Amino acid sequence: MMTQERPPRRGRYIAVFLLTLVLVSVAAYAVGVWFANSASVDRERRQQSLINSLVSQNSDLQRQLASAAHSGNTSLLGLIPVQIYADSSPSIVTVQGVQTSSSGNATILGSGFVTQFQGKEYVVTNYHVVHDVVDISVTFFDGNSFAGSVLGTDAYVDLAVLNLTAPSAELHPLTIAGSSGLRVGEPVVAIGNPFGLAGSMTFGIISQTGRTLTETAAGNFAIADVIQFSAPINPGNSGGPLLNANGSVVGITTAAVLSSQGVGFAIPSDVIERELPSLITTGSYTLHSYMGVIAADMNLQLSRLQGTNTTYGSLVQNVTAGGPSAIGGLRGGDHTVSVQGVSYSIGGDIIIGMNGSKIVNTDALSAYLQEFTLPGQTVMVQVIRNGSVMTVEIVLGTRPPPPVG
Repeated sequence: MMTQERPPRRGRYIAVFLLTLVLVSVAAYAVGVWFANSASVDRERRQQSLINSLVSQNSDLQRQLASAAHSGNTSLLGLIPVQIYADSSPSIVTVQGVQTSSSGNATILGSGFVTQFQGKEYVVTNYHVVHDVVDISVTFFDGNSFAGSVLGTDAYVDLAVLNLTAPSAELHPLTIAGSSGLRVGEPVVAIGNPFGLAGSMTFGIISQTGRTLTETAAGNFAIADVIQFSAPINPGNSGGPLLNANGSVVGITTAAVLSSQGVGFAIPSDVIERELPSLITTGSYTLHSYMGVIAADMNLQLSRLQGTNTTYGSLVQNVTAGGPSAIGGLRGGDHTVSVQGVSYSIGGDIIIGMNGSKIVNTDALSAYLQEFTLPGQTVMVQVIRNGSVMTVEIVLGTRPPPPVG
C-alpha cells in the first residue's frame, strides 16, 4: 500500500513561524513604539530616511523567508527558531513593578533574562524598566513569580541587574556571547513580553551595528555602539535578550522606532560582559570616558560652509568650559548657520580620527570612546582646523553622574 510522504516537520514549524512573524510585523507597524530622540536634528532626518529604506528591505526579506519556508529550503534562515525558543524560553522573565512620580503611580512592565556570574544567577534587564520602580516582581514562563530587587544600574547604557528570591530549579541561565563579531545580515531572534504577552518571539536580521541612542535618563549622553535589528519589538520587549543562531545572547533589546516596521535596537552583549562584574559587586559602573564636546555629523553642505573638501567626520560645535577637550585645546564653532532649517555652530574643529582610527561621524566617535578608551587615558585626536590637518592631545575625563529622577 502506498502512503503519502509528509513534509519535513521542521518545514512545517518554520512555515507556521513565518506566518506568525508576518502577522506580528503588521501589528507592530500599526501599534509602533517609542524611540529616544537623537542628540541632533540632522541625525533624526538621516535615521528617518534609513527607516524608510529598512521598512522596504524588511518587506523583501519577509517575502524571501516565506518563499524559503514554502519550498522547504530552511538554509536561508541560518538558525532553527523552534529549538532556540525551546531552549531559551525558561530563562526569559517578565519584570513588573510600580513607578512613582509627581503625576501618580504607574505599573511598569518589561522583560529580562537569567544569566550567571561566579556561580550565582541574576536577572539582566534595562535601566529604564526598573528606574524608580518599587515592588518589583519577576515572573517566569511557568507562571511562578518571585520578589526582585535592583542590585546594580548604569543609566549610560540602559542596563540593570536584579537579585531575586527564586529557587535554583527555576533558574536556567543563558550564555552571553561576544557581539563584536556580529555581521550585517546575520539572523537573530528576540524573546520578550510585548504588551504582557509572555514568551513572545520574533525573528529578523542584524541591520547594522555601531548606532547611537540618546535617552533623557542618561543626561542626553549617547548610548554608543548599539545594534540595529529587524525583528519586530513592542512595549514590554525592553530588557529581553537578542539571540544568535546558537541561542546565545548577543544583545539586550532596548528600543524601537515609533511607527516603523522591523527597526529595533539592542545594547551589545560586549557591554553586558564588561559591566556585569562591577554592577554586581559595586552597584554601578563608573568607567565611561568623557570628552566634553557637542558635535554633529559632517555633510556636503557643512563642508562647503567650513571651506573644506572633507565631507565626513564629527564637527565640534561646542566645547564644555573646563572640560577635557577645552583643556586639550579642541575648538568649537564661532558662528551659527542654518542648513535645510537646522542650525549649526560652525568654524570649529572637524574630528576625523582618534589614535589613528578613522572617525566618520559622531556615532563612530561615541563607539570608539566606549570600546577603546577609559577615563584618564590620553588620546591623540586628528582634526581639520582652518583647512589643515593637525593633532590635539586630550586626557579623557570621567562622565558626571547621570541626573537623578
